[in-house]
Amino acid sequence: MSDTWKQGTKAVHAGTRRSQYGEVSEAIFLTQGFVYDSAEHAEQRFISSGDDEFIYARYGNPTVKMFEERIAALEGAEDAFATASGMAAVSGALTSMLKAGDHVVSSRALFGSCLYVLEDILTRFGVEVTFVDGTDLAQWEAAIRDDTKAVFFESISNPTLEVIDIKSVAALAHARGALVLIDNVFATPVFSRAFEQGADVVIYSATKHIDGQGRALGGVILGSRDFIRKTVEPYMKHTGGSMSPFTAWIMLKGLETMGLRVRAQAASALAIAKALHGHKAIAQTIYPGLESHPQAELVQKQMGAGGTVLSLDIKGGKDAAFKFLNALQIGVISNNLGDAKTILTHPATTTHQRLPDDQKASLGITAGLVRISIGLEDETDLINDCLQALEAVN
Repeated sequence: MSDTWKQGTKAVHAGTRRSQYGEVSEAIFLTQGFVYDSAEHAEQRFISSGDDEFIYARYGNPTVKMFEERIAALEGAEDAFATASGMAAVSGALTSMLKAGDHVVSSRALFGSCLYVLEDILTRFGVEVTFVDGTDLAQWEAAIRDDTKAVFFESISNPTLEVIDIKSVAALAHARGALVLIDNVFATPVFSRAFEQGADVVIYSATKHIDGQGRALGGVILGSRDFIRKTVEPYMKHTGGSMSPFTAWIMLKGLETMGLRVRAQAASALAIAKALHGHKAIAQTIYPGLESHPQAELVQKQMGAGGTVLSLDIKGGKDAAFKFLNALQIGVISNNLGDAKTILTHPATTTHQRLPDDQKASLGITAGLVRISIGLEDETDLINDCLQALEAVN
């Protein structure tokens, strides 16, 4: 791979390894194990495996390795470890590096499952977790201590789309010797500059924009070679959270078109947000690409675009939100995002339903909030569909 390759070229070619047959499309090595030439060869492989040598699919696989190398090249990371799901990546990255007595500082606005890992699982095993308002740098500075092992946050929060200042939070964390771990799903690898801005570890649910077509679960942890191979890999290969070869092949195919898809979706999301902003049935239109967004300047500096997701706080609460959702003709009601299809979610009753009402209120997850992941449909059709559904609310 050339150091001069741009992102689109890396997404198609980085990490490619061909068999003796010279295939164009990446081969799927659907095997759980590998054969050794001799007992001595097996012994040596278990002592030390080379970059193109494999032992067992839970430890590594040629197809999975291609995906890891390609996404690492795309993100600007030294290495990557592919996982069975996005949450396997989040929990694996955190659990592999933490032990009883360690301290973590996290933003409070998180996806429900991320919150569960931090609030319920890690604390159960003796990890101390402090939650802060991720947009308030003073709270980060006050919470990060000399014994803080890591800080964790979503670069864009789910579902209220708060944007965290990566560079500033990273500077505060590094001053105290803490690692910076970022769930970067909403930013996408297309708009991400997280490592350049100070991240130590970047996590993606590959289920979202990387696949982008609703086919498979997957995740990936990116970071330094030492962190990935000495911290993450030993934990993941023994606990069983590795990605399957077939899934890795799907994700490789997804990477080839990801840039085209995500840029088109982001352009449509901006157009739709502008068209709906100020509508009489909407209390608030939340989209990082709008000038009205509280972190609009940071968004342009950090990402250069607002992403593919917007949220609407519809007047009238749950009943009004449900009327809106049920009146739509194009968008589908589900709980994924980053798909070719436009997907709508009512967080208060689905992804964040386990949170107490007061916590939902503090996070801005109102009864009328609807999250919309914009797909690849014609943006005019989507705007008209949203407008007619809003009329049903009235």
